[in-house]
Amino acid sequence: MTMLLKNTRNEFIKILAKPRSYIGLAALTLLIVIILFAMKADGKMYISFVTASFEQTLSFNGNVLNGNLIAFIILQMLIVHIPLLVALVTGDLLSGEAAMGTLRMLLTKPISRNQVVFSKLIAAAVYTLILVLWMGFLALFVGRWIFGTGDLIVLNSDGLVILNYTDVLWRYGLAFLVAYLALMTVSTLSLAFSAFADNSIGPIVSTMAVIILFTIIGTLDVSVFDLIKPWLFTTHMASWRSYFNDPVPWSAIYNSIYILLAHNVIFVLIALVKFRKKDITS
Repeated sequence: MTMLLKNTRNEFIKILAKPRSYIGLAALTLLIVIILFAMKADGKMYISFVTASFEQTLSFNGNVLNGNLIAFIILQMLIVHIPLLVALVTGDLLSGEAAMGTLRMLLTKPISRNQVVFSKLIAAAVYTLILVLWMGFLALFVGRWIFGTGDLIVLNSDGLVILNYTDVLWRYGLAFLVAYLALMTVSTLSLAFSAFADNSIGPIVSTMAVIILFTIIGTLDVSVFDLIKPWLFTTHMASWRSYFNDPVPWSAIYNSIYILLAHNVIFVLIALVKFRKKDITS
């Protein structure tokens, strides 16, 4: 256990030493700043567009364009872009070592191949958590500081949902947890691909290809895909939105969590099995 923790610390230091790790944080920060600036400059037009069809039956008063709404918009926009930022780092964890020829030296230490995979997995989980926490801080707390607080108005498939500002924060806490689990699925997928590759680009491209393919299958209205759609992890990557329904569909959320957890376990097992059998010559 001591060796695992020590190696995990070393793996996280390796992540911090790579420029691509900071590229992910910088890109995330820039995207959120752009969204904040755009909503500050022209947010009222966006609100008018969203609420136009309800203005004849509802009257919207108060601070509609508030930090709670801004956080929802940011989370909705960026959850489809962050997987690339995650894959940039996690897809390089095993394949990058293979490309540099340092895997053989790593395995000379008193640590098993399973422990190597788990130490890299934990380091990847910490990095992914940092991305999610940073996004949450910028989206929710900076958003509230700039736009103030107020009731959250959400447009979903069932119509308009209005949530009292006192009933929002716990929903965001749970939503970010599910978003983190979804991004961890991307992280473990790229780690699994990394176990097969000897270069850094292959796992990143493969991870994004799978996400794009599964997303397309999930959006196609073709009956032949109806049986597999509920089991694709991409189908559940936006399940965080369910926390902003009233009432909250807990059974659907639990189902999404189970499927995401199952994918994480499967991808980690694939990485473990492949890395244990991997012929490391350099």
